[in-house]
Amino acid sequence: MAQLSPLLKQATPVVVDHGEGVYLYDTEGRRHLDFTAGIGVTSTGHCHPRVVEAAREQIGKLIHGQYTTVMHKPLLELTEKLGGVLPAGLDSLFFANSGSEAVEAALRLSRQATRRPNVIVFQGGFHGRTVAAASMTTSGTRFSAGISPLMAGVHVAPFPYAFHYGWDEQTATKFALRELDYLFATVSAPNETAAFFIEPVLGEGGYVPANTEFLAGLRERADAHGILLVMDEVQTGFGRTGKFWGHDHFDVHPDVVLIAKGLASGFPLSGIAASEELMGKAWPGSQGGTYGGNAVSCAAAIATLDVIQDESLVENAAERGRQLITGARLVSDKTPGIGDVRGLGLLVGSEFTTPDGDPDPATASAVQKAAAERGLLLLTCGAYSNVVRMIPPLVVDASQIDDALAIWTETVAAVTGS
Repeated sequence: MAQLSPLLKQATPVVVDHGEGVYLYDTEGRRHLDFTAGIGVTSTGHCHPRVVEAAREQIGKLIHGQYTTVMHKPLLELTEKLGGVLPAGLDSLFFANSGSEAVEAALRLSRQATRRPNVIVFQGGFHGRTVAAASMTTSGTRFSAGISPLMAGVHVAPFPYAFHYGWDEQTATKFALRELDYLFATVSAPNETAAFFIEPVLGEGGYVPANTEFLAGLRERADAHGILLVMDEVQTGFGRTGKFWGHDHFDVHPDVVLIAKGLASGFPLSGIAASEELMGKAWPGSQGGTYGGNAVSCAAAIATLDVIQDESLVENAAERGRQLITGARLVSDKTPGIGDVRGLGLLVGSEFTTPDGDPDPATASAVQKAAAERGLLLLTCGAYSNVVRMIPPLVVDASQIDDALAIWTETVAAVTGS
């Protein structure tokens, strides 16, 4: 009898029968508030009628048309539609299936276009599990342990994670930029550095937003040295942070944007966007894949973009995000074991610490599990897995946020005794 790998540990005990909007219904008929959204994937909620209908209609026409063999209408339409929301000048797209594939495609493009060997990533970043992407991931050793030797040419600079350092944000930012310059002087010379890869908000690394001064510093150094600024928007894109792109909060313009997760409401689809000039510097044969740009996924993505616009989901994410982080901070104010609450839009993390200020993964895990028992599904993240994150679908309404915060308040109090 076959079974799933024993390494696939479930974060919750829920066996799902069906989903609708912000809710998942288990096989026993119990309803759960899903504040995981498939790790930020189901942006329009579970089984949004317009997404379902678009996928159903496409399945009856064409399920798969390999896009370097034949072209199909959903891919062409999606490409045109993304042109209306991508940063100015990023007018050329390559599609794949997963975030890791998008990262690897951007890595190939960066090295081929600049003819330089090295890339710089930032402490706490998550970029994927395939070998190159895992080599670029520093949000936890679990993503790269046991597969060494890792890919060469990856160098790590600090991210301005103020709470981790025990500093204010300005001090952390000045430190991070100073250390980046030191890295240039000691490890990877600017003329051997192809690209910076960065998330505008650390995802697996603990839901830590970047800031305007830091990203302006990266842009300045990129421009000065011919380095590409690659923005990993896999988790932060498509309205998740309360602006369409996470980097929109920080007034910075990237050279390459990586997309996935919320793009297609649960159908596998990812990609990279760059200028036509930059994309044209990739080498022949370096872009492709059997399933990339799948017709059904593209149809779902078109419907997803329409729903995001027609239902004002970016604005909703901003409003509901303010409600959610305010409520989470009220809980933190009464709970000494929550050291920090942070995030942007519907990306909110609560970091659990011991009385000495050390990471407290045991309490974070206990709270996450106890919340699931009360009908609120959450996940943990951070290098020590001591951050509990809330990632509801963008369709969440005010009453559902209130319900989640009520469960959160009750759960934290019960587990911590605060």
